[in-house]
Amino acid sequence: MIRYTLRCEQSHSFESWFQSSAAYDQQVKRKLVTCPVCGSVKVEKAIMAPRIVSKKGRDKAPAPAPVEAAAPAEAPANEPTSLMMAQERELRAKIKELRDHIVKNADNVGERFPNEARAMHYGDKEHRPIYGEASPEEARALIDEGVEVSPLPTLPEDRN
Repeated sequence: MIRYTLRCEQSHSFESWFQSSAAYDQQVKRKLVTCPVCGSVKVEKAIMAPRIVSKKGRDKAPAPAPVEAAAPAEAPANEPTSLMMAQERELRAKIKELRDHIVKNADNVGERFPNEARAMHYGDKEHRPIYGEASPEEARALIDEGVEVSPLPTLPEDRN
C-alpha cells in the first residue's frame, strides 16, 4: 500500500492510500479520486519528502511529511483523511436512516413474513408496510411469484 498526499486544483490538501502507484494512476484517469472538501476531480500528488529508514529505526520512523509547493490550505481538524472515509460515513448514515424509517413505519411480522407478503400480493390481506424474516430460498420463491420484496439494509455493527 502507498499513502499519497494529494492536492486538488483549489489547493486543498488530503491523504489517501492506494494499492500501488499504477492503481493511483488508473483511478485518477477514471476520475475516481476526488477532493473531499470541494469534490474536484483535478487531483495530483503533492511533493513529498522521501522516507529513509535505517534497520535500527524501522519501527520508529515517522510518516513522510509533505513538502509544500504552495501555501497550505487550512482544513478542519475533524476533516476525513480520505474520500472513501467521508463517502462511507455518508452511505452508512443514509442506510441507517432508511432502516430506522422502515422499522418506525412498518410492522415487524417476524418469521410470518413470507406468508404475510404472499397474502397481501394475492389480495387475501390488506396491503400495509411490513418487514420480517425470510430465508434466501423463501425470498427467491416470493420474487419468482412476482411478490415485491427487498432485503432490509444492515450495517456491519448491526451484526455484532
